[in-house]
Amino acid sequence: MSAADRLREIMDQRIAIHDGSWGVLIHQKRLSEAEYRGALLADHDRDVQGDPDILNLTRPELITEIHHEYFAAGADIATTNTFTATSIGQADYRIEHLAADMSRAGARLAREAADEWTARTPDRPRFVAGAIGPLNVSLSVSPKVDDPSFRSVTFDHVRESYAEQIAALAEGGADFLLVETIFDTLNAKAAIVAAADVAPDLPLWLSFTAIDRSGRNLSVRRRRPSGCPSSTPVR
Repeated sequence: MSAADRLREIMDQRIAIHDGSWGVLIHQKRLSEAEYRGALLADHDRDVQGDPDILNLTRPELITEIHHEYFAAGADIATTNTFTATSIGQADYRIEHLAADMSRAGARLAREAADEWTARTPDRPRFVAGAIGPLNVSLSVSPKVDDPSFRSVTFDHVRESYAEQIAALAEGGADFLLVETIFDTLNAKAAIVAAADVAPDLPLWLSFTAIDRSGRNLSVRRRRPSGCPSSTPVR
């Protein structure tokens, strides 16, 4: 039975519990710059303190500890610590070349913890959702207020960055893919296309985030017939 079938079976009987925030728990550790760097980035020329995903490589024992804490608290599904582990997201720290390794290691750590808990309680299997977070760039909105047509990235660039991450999550052992905290539907479309290209067999979840009280989300504007409203928010 596939992981998706097992999870459906569970949800036919009860609510499946997802884990929670990663950023808050990592922040509570109050790690120093040196602890974020580890031996891997000891001589790196850019600060990396505050980059949670690098900890998959430099402090894997800490990430494993958090997974176990969530499973002990009753979680059925672990999300990987890979919210910003794309080449685009990691470019701010000049470690984009490590993005795939972060995602692969993040999935592997979650997989190992999930398998350990499944072995303890075979009647309650645990699952791994590969976390694919939003980017620090938008395909729908220009970062330049005086040039609405400008984009700092192309659709293909975003798709390729997501594809690298998704392939690594699949290699690391994710059961599902979770495109989460969606604030730009065109970015999300690039992630969906990437998932279809490199991991078509993995179930895909989408988690929408409303950006204001109206419940609206960013979306690319399309050519419209005369007389139609100027924009239609995604709800």
